[in-house]
Amino acid sequence: MTRRDVAAPRATVIAIHGGLDRGGSFARLARRLDEVSLVAYDRRGYQGSRALGPGRLQDHAADLLTLVDDVRADGPVVAFGHSFGGLVALTAAVAEPRRLAAVVAYESPLPWVLARPDASPAPHGDPARLAEGFFRRMVGTAAWERLAEAERQSRRDDGPALMADLTALHEVAPWRPEQISTPTVYAYGDNERTPYYRALVRELAAASPVVTSAELRGASHGAHLSNPDDVARLIMTVVEETCASE
Repeated sequence: MTRRDVAAPRATVIAIHGGLDRGGSFARLARRLDEVSLVAYDRRGYQGSRALGPGRLQDHAADLLTLVDDVRADGPVVAFGHSFGGLVALTAAVAEPRRLAAVVAYESPLPWVLARPDASPAPHGDPARLAEGFFRRMVGTAAWERLAEAERQSRRDDGPALMADLTALHEVAPWRPEQISTPTVYAYGDNERTPYYRALVRELAAASPVVTSAELRGASHGAHLSNPDDVARLIMTVVEETCASE
C-alpha cells in the first residue's frame, strides 16, 4: 500500500488502479495533492496483493469499502478509479451509497451501459500471454521491450488477475446507472475514443442526476501518469465541492 498523509487533510483520496497496474503508479498524482491524504493499494491478485488470488468485481468493491472504513475518521473519502478501478469504485458506491463522499472514474469500462465498438471478446488461454499482449497494446511494444526481464515476468504473473478483470466485463451487469446516488464525475481524455466516452456519459447522466463529466484535453488513457497535474486539479475540484456540501 502507498500512503501519503498531510496535516489536517480536507479529505482522503483512495486511488484504485486498473488492469495490469499497481498502486505505485499513483505516485506522481500523490505528489500534486497537497491538501488531501492519498491512499493507493494493489488490488487483490496484483503485485503486493497477489497472494490473495484474483478477485471478482464484488470482492474488489468489498476490499475498497473496508479501506474506506479505515480512513473515514480523517474526513470525507473520495475514490479516484482509473479504468477498471473506476468500475470498482462505482460498484462500491452503489452497494453502500453513504460510505463514499464522491467518485471520480476515469475512462472506466461500462459495457452494459454502452457497448464499445472495438470491444474485445472474453479472454481465454494463457494468462501470462494475455498480460504481455495487453501491456503491448495499452502501453506500447517499445515500453515492453525497455522493461527488465524481472519486471516483464512480474507483469506476466499478474495475468490471472487481469483475466479476472476482463472476464468481469462480459458478465451480467452488476448495477444499473439509475442506482448511482453518490456524486460522480466520469472523466476521459482527448483521444480517439472521446466520442464514445461522450456518448457514454450522456447515458449515465440521463439515468442519474448526480453524474457529471470532465474532459481532459490532450490526456491519454493513463492520465494519472501522463497528465497528473490535470487529474490533480480535477480531484481537488471534486474535493472542494464535496467539502462545501458536508
